[in-house]
Amino acid sequence: MDDTLVPGAWVRHPTQTDWGLGQVQSAIRNRVTVNFEHAGKVLIDTDVIVLTVVDPDVG
Repeated sequence: MDDTLVPGAWVRHPTQTDWGLGQVQSAIRNRVTVNFEHAGKVLIDTDVIVLTVVDPDVG
């Protein structure tokens, strides 16, 4: 698991750019729940999708 994927971290999905900025709600092993601006809450399997941690002020 990526140690940067902690509750409160800001992320982007690598292929769903239209989802916008997301904030990690929970992270349990490879299961990360993210609340995205335009997609709502999404459960991500980080063994399949590598989320990009971002600075929300830069995006």
